[in-house]
Amino acid sequence: MNGKKFRMPARRFATLATATALAAGPAVLGAGGPAQATEDEGRASAVVLRTGLDVSLLNKTVNVPLAVSLNEVQAPRSAEKTALTARLDGVDGGAPFSVVKADVAKASATVEDGRAEGFTELARAKVHVPGLPLLSLIEVGQVTSKATCVAGEKPTATSNLLGDVTVLGKKVKLTAGGTTQVEVPGVGEVRLDYSRTEQTSRTAAATALELKVSVNPLKLNVAEVEGTLTLAEATCETPAAPAEEAAPGTEPAGEIEPQGEKADEGLAETGGNSMTPYIAGGALALLLAGGGAVALAKRGRG
Repeated sequence: MNGKKFRMPARRFATLATATALAAGPAVLGAGGPAQATEDEGRASAVVLRTGLDVSLLNKTVNVPLAVSLNEVQAPRSAEKTALTARLDGVDGGAPFSVVKADVAKASATVEDGRAEGFTELARAKVHVPGLPLLSLIEVGQVTSKATCVAGEKPTATSNLLGDVTVLGKKVKLTAGGTTQVEVPGVGEVRLDYSRTEQTSRTAAATALELKVSVNPLKLNVAEVEGTLTLAEATCETPAAPAEEAAPGTEPAGEIEPQGEKADEGLAETGGNSMTPYIAGGALALLLAGGGAVALAKRGRG
């Protein structure tokens, strides 16, 4: 007979015996631990100023979108920015135009340890739009917004205002959660929403001031400005709850003394431990499996 027909079963037998010997040992001889699932890390964002304005120059013959932001940050990768000015080119005779100046302008977004938080602060700030080089669109003393999302807790959102607010040269009194309309003849009008907050089961958002702007100085159509402007905004989304640590194993209720000599005796000198009997048993099974495979192979060749 052809010997090759007998070598294949011998190899299969050795493989089967090896698998059986490994399965007979404890879990440490088997596959590794379970794979770790990726969990939602949560999100946070903050911005000191964001504009969405359309600027029309020379009786609307030239339209320039005024879309700028100051200190806009986002996480999971935590970040912080503290720039104090934002400028735009091309709307003031080609010269750089300063949109906002502030003594303090801070935005931070952090996500860590099951907590996501956006925070922004603006202090002693003046915001200008084209067509009003000498008159501020809005001046604020200090505004802050914070949105906090913690795993297992209800998200929170707050906005605070300290000091005066001046719109188009007029001091205004704002009501949290309310809307204030400011009109200046020959200049324009501004609608302000102060301290807008939103919360869901997993998210929160806070905006200190949102302005809807319509400015056309003296109706000359030299620089007409329409759109929205946001000051001090913060948002967050709750991270997934951290995985709980496995409870430590409990000690057995009582010790059972083995009969005869203790298995651990003499193992310290050779580096043995409580796993040695399993490893030795597995090795013996492998040896027997190898011997059986050799015997079958010889018998096949015979």
